[in-house]
Amino acid sequence: MKLLVANRGEVAIRIMRAAAELGVPTVAV
Repeated sequence: MKLLVANRGEVAIRIMRAAAELGVPTVAV
């Protein structure tokens, strides 16, 4: 899994959690 987080916020966290649940490499900027 590739997780790139540039911004630290609730939205980024939710995206990370969703990506973790889906198990799909996503990029959050």
